[in-house]
Amino acid sequence: MNPLQKINGASLIYDANNNKPKQVDNSFGQVFEETQVQFSKHANMRLDTRNINLSGDQMNRLEKGIEDARNKGIRDSLIMLDNVALVVNVTNRTVITAVEQEKKVFTNIDGAVIV
Repeated sequence: MNPLQKINGASLIYDANNNKPKQVDNSFGQVFEETQVQFSKHANMRLDTRNINLSGDQMNRLEKGIEDARNKGIRDSLIMLDNVALVVNVTNRTVITAVEQEKKVFTNIDGAVIV
C-alpha cells in the first residue's frame, strides 16, 4: 500500500511503518493535505458497501472536477464520474458521499460537474 493513499483511492496520509493515520505538523503536510482529495468516513463506508473502487484515472478526473468547480465558485458540488455520483465539499476538497447512478435526487449542492 502506498503510504499516501488508502484503499479506494482515499487520499489520507498513512504511516508506512504501521499503516495507521499519521499526524502531520509541518507546513508541507498542511499544503499536501489542502491539495489532496479527502474522503469522509461516510463516503468511505458508502464506497465500501457499494463496492465502488476508483481507479487512478478516475481520481485524476475527480481532482480536475473539484478544481473546475472551485474555479466557478461552487462550494458543494455533485460530480458525475462515469456511473458514480459524488457529492463533494469543494472548499475542503472532501467527498461527502458516493452513490451509483440509479439515484436521481441530490440536495445541498450549488453546482454540478460531469467529468
